[in-house]
Amino acid sequence: MNMIKAILIVILSAVIGVGVFIYSGTYSIGADVPHSKVEYWLLETLRKKAIERSSEDIQVPALDSPDLLLMGGADYNDMCSACHLKPGKIRSDMSLGLYPTPPNLATYNGELEWENVDKISLARRQFWVIKHGIKASGMPAWGPTHEDERIWAMVAFLQQLPDLTAEQYQILTARDPKINQEMAH
Repeated sequence: MNMIKAILIVILSAVIGVGVFIYSGTYSIGADVPHSKVEYWLLETLRKKAIERSSEDIQVPALDSPDLLLMGGADYNDMCSACHLKPGKIRSDMSLGLYPTPPNLATYNGELEWENVDKISLARRQFWVIKHGIKASGMPAWGPTHEDERIWAMVAFLQQLPDLTAEQYQILTARDPKINQEMAH
C-alpha cells in the first residue's frame, strides 16, 4: 500500500509541476528560439512516425501524367514555393522566419528524411502531409480546399522538382491565364 501511495504522490507531483511550468510562461515559445535536443528529437520522431502510420494505406495513382505535372507545378509555385523554395533559391523571407525551417524541396525530395524509403511510400507521405498539414509547423492542411486529384498533382510535381533547372521550373509552373480567371471566381 505504501508503494501505491508513493507512486500516486510522484504522479501528482509531476502533474502539478507540469501545470506550474505551463502557467509560469517561462517556456520560450518564439519561432526564433530552437528547441532543445530532447524536444527536437521528441517532436521529429512523433511527426515522422505519425505520418508513416497515417499514410501507410494510401493508394498511390499513376503520377507520370504530364497534365498532373503541369497542374501540380502551378499549384506548387502559388502555394508552396515561398516556404519550400524554387530551383536556384536557397532561402526566402518565409523560409527564414519559420521554425522548424521548411525543407528546400527544390533540392531535396524527402528521401533522406524517410531513410531512403521507396518512391511509393514517399508519395504516400507527401500526399498525407499536403492533405492534412502539420500542427504548429506552418504547414497548412490543403485537404479542406483541394480535391485529392489536385493534391496528387502536387505530389507528381514534387517527385520531379529536385531534378528541375530554374528554366524548366519556370515552364512547368506557368499557369494558363484562363485557369487563373476560373480560380478567382
